[in-house]
Amino acid sequence: MAKKIYFFSRNDKFFELSNFSSFDFRLNNKHWRTMEHYYQAMKFDDVDYFNKIANAVSPKQAKDLGQTRRVPIKKNWEDIKEEVMYKGLKSKFENPELIQLLLRTGKKELIENSPYDNYWGIGKNKKGKNRLGVLLMKLREELKKSQKAGQNPL
Repeated sequence: MAKKIYFFSRNDKFFELSNFSSFDFRLNNKHWRTMEHYYQAMKFDDVDYFNKIANAVSPKQAKDLGQTRRVPIKKNWEDIKEEVMYKGLKSKFENPELIQLLLRTGKKELIENSPYDNYWGIGKNKKGKNRLGVLLMKLREELKKSQKAGQNPL
């Protein structure tokens, strides 16, 4: 049995783990269409640009808008981006269907198989940091601990 789960494209069995999957959630009194909308918008202090990303028609459009540097990103973004991502993941994975999906991955290594991203994914050379996978595995462990303690997950 495979010890790794790769996710990235819509055809992947565990695509729901992707930030592009269409599981919405509420965080900071705001409705987010996808994790990608949330993460990209959080880069910006400019309220109009933040809202433009939050209201993007697709996660791809949200990502494209978030890649611009014509609008300045938060000065401390590099210091807080993982915290922002994890906070969003915790909210996304309040969904019972997603909790069960994540728990079903057991102890397998979760790998975002993005050929485009060497930080959140593994990149084209397969040697990227896979930080999204790492954060999902951290969240999975938190969920397991809360279940063992008889608490509601998260």
